[in-house]
Amino acid sequence: MSLDELQTRVTQEVQKRSDLLSYRLGVHAGVTRRLTTSAREPQFLFSPNELDGRIALLRSHLPGEVESILQEADEICDHRFRLLGYSDVAYGPKIDWHLDAVHGKKSPLMPWFKIPFLDFEAVGDHKVTWELNRHQHLVTLAKAWRLGGQRRYLDELVAQWYDWQQTNPYPLGINWASSLEVAFRSMSWLWIRSLLAGSAGTPPSFGDDITRALSPHARYIRRFLSTYFSPNTHLLGEAVALFYIGSLCPELPDSNLWRETGWRIVLEESHRQVRDDGVYFEQALYYHVYALDFFLYARILAANNGIAVPADFDATILKMLDVVRVLSQAGPPEAFGDDDGGRLFNPRRNRSEHLTDPLAIGAGLYGTAGLRSTTPLTEEAVWLFGEAAIDAVSGNEAKREIQSKAFAAGGLYVMADPQLNARLVIDAGPQGTGRCGHGHADALSMSLAISGRRYLIDSGTGRYIGSNNERAYFRGTGAHNTLRVDGVDQAVQDGPFAWNAIPSVKAEKWVVGENFDFFSGSHDGYGRLEDPVIHRRWVVHLHGGCWLIRDEALGQSIHQLQLLWHLNPELQVEEEGNAVLLSDRTHDEMDDFTGLMLLSCGDPRWARELASSPVSPAYGFTCPAPLIGFSISEKLPLEHVLLITPCHQGTGQANTLEANTSRRNGDVKSYRFESAGAVDLFFFSEAAKTWTIGDWSSDARFMYCRLEHGHLAKFLLVDASYAAWQEKPVVSLPHPVERFEWLSERGTERTSCSHPTAAQHIKEREIANLVTQR
Repeated sequence: MSLDELQTRVTQEVQKRSDLLSYRLGVHAGVTRRLTTSAREPQFLFSPNELDGRIALLRSHLPGEVESILQEADEICDHRFRLLGYSDVAYGPKIDWHLDAVHGKKSPLMPWFKIPFLDFEAVGDHKVTWELNRHQHLVTLAKAWRLGGQRRYLDELVAQWYDWQQTNPYPLGINWASSLEVAFRSMSWLWIRSLLAGSAGTPPSFGDDITRALSPHARYIRRFLSTYFSPNTHLLGEAVALFYIGSLCPELPDSNLWRETGWRIVLEESHRQVRDDGVYFEQALYYHVYALDFFLYARILAANNGIAVPADFDATILKMLDVVRVLSQAGPPEAFGDDDGGRLFNPRRNRSEHLTDPLAIGAGLYGTAGLRSTTPLTEEAVWLFGEAAIDAVSGNEAKREIQSKAFAAGGLYVMADPQLNARLVIDAGPQGTGRCGHGHADALSMSLAISGRRYLIDSGTGRYIGSNNERAYFRGTGAHNTLRVDGVDQAVQDGPFAWNAIPSVKAEKWVVGENFDFFSGSHDGYGRLEDPVIHRRWVVHLHGGCWLIRDEALGQSIHQLQLLWHLNPELQVEEEGNAVLLSDRTHDEMDDFTGLMLLSCGDPRWARELASSPVSPAYGFTCPAPLIGFSISEKLPLEHVLLITPCHQGTGQANTLEANTSRRNGDVKSYRFESAGAVDLFFFSEAAKTWTIGDWSSDARFMYCRLEHGHLAKFLLVDASYAAWQEKPVVSLPHPVERFEWLSERGTERTSCSHPTAAQHIKEREIANLVTQR
């Protein structure tokens, strides 16, 4: 513990107790009785004059969203709430703000720092209680009132707000136990104040009462910043709230201090919490979007109020937006790591398909072509930008080009296929930061989506507290699409928000070609076992065609291995011989693409099982989903190969595709797949040396060739200088190259090489003529 941390913690302990003493003496800490005047004229995210225009745009362009707001407002008036992944949570005639109504548990009204909010038996799930007390549902009521809704929306909002003030005196109760939650509530109140400004029917003192109530909130946040408690999105959210209160409430005495403190922390944390490639350091996509929202809102308010925005802050935001954009190719992104369940603007938008929301803000803010072409219009963007939000998404009907890309610092490797409109993501990054509180034991896990349809998925989060087995399962290795050894996780869980024995993950090779992508990586998460085990995974994707996933477990003793593939609950799963067929229940009969086929190859001792496992699409909500598992218990080393290939109408692939057992020659392995007159040959070398298998020889670390009706159609090399068939040169280069590609299609031959001078030594016709039979 540093001297600064020691001083901070001691100071906070003293402040907790001094505030409690003040309360017992009848002094309300931080309350501002008298508002002052200020020369500053702050600007919220929209001005009062712009409000009617934004409302008209919502009615015109997003009538479904307007209807949803009004419907939810009706539910709120009946004290029925949508909280996290729970729906229709009833709080009865009078709301108990300290109750977790989902689990029927109430937190005691005692000094906030004495409440064990992580003790489920004592308080229930604190996240449910806090979600209600963020008061984002009051923003919904304010929007519903301004959208022309019933007067009861406004009356209910005002009644709930004043009731909360009476039943949550500082410093008592669970709703003061988190600075981040106080920050969220403050942001909601600022939205309410701005939405209702000048609105007929609002109590005359309501706006000033909100401003006064924000004073103890800002004071509390600044005194109890999460500098050493959760210096991640907690600290970010607190800083943004301080910046907002300080900027928008100049009539409060300490507003300048709050504004400067909040803005300084936001800028500092943009450097500390974001990796060089734009990936958020928690290694959880939800938290990446969470942090990105905070940065975007701070940036917009700064610009609206004439505060200079550093260029490197914009650069960080743009890199974070690009991560979301790339992960959203071919459909909504697949979340990984923990999912906290809430959102800064609309907490109902808390599923994977909503994680693209920041792209709409980025498009309105920066107007870059890449964001404009991939961004759907959102209600949030209309409130923030008005007509500019509509302009930012115009022309999005054009075909979106997708590309493979790596985020090396964050360890995310994205294989994108423009022909199939597919996206496969490989997680080969660190498990998180520090003790990896929100990271999962998911090294080398993968997800796969095609044309917006999810196939291989992440299992989600479940809940943070409650059933320890549930929390352990969802963050454990068995809930992810990777290898599990001896029934244990890649790291050792140490409570609900920490890990020990955290693995080192290495991306060993990443190649993006014109016709294929190649990845290899490994991790040592099972190096702690008595007989250490290394997991290595190779992934090859042939554009427009298949994915081959090769897994190897390296060790010396007998181990139990499980390869698990978690599937979208919407998929229909059928076994057909040695293949498994995946079809989407929502499949359009007019669509040529009908699903996927999974075919395993290798040691026949691997047992295949179709089962069901829980998945959690949103915090607190779980449902069953299909699972494909392959398992074996034998002496290492062992390997498993899985071929995933798209199925199209009328191809009959499931009946004709066959796989031959791999053949081994030293450190080289080859695999052969045959289907409908075509043969695919894959060769992997684990050492940089010359090798020979059958008629083929090369020095390539990876080689692939496809023969169609006896003629060579594709030829690919990675890290090679030559390849030969029956001792006749197929490719001969003056020096090794990272990538070589040759393709014959419809009478046209194309060559591509990572080194342009080496490509000059290739004669396409000679390659085609050398191999004419299988």
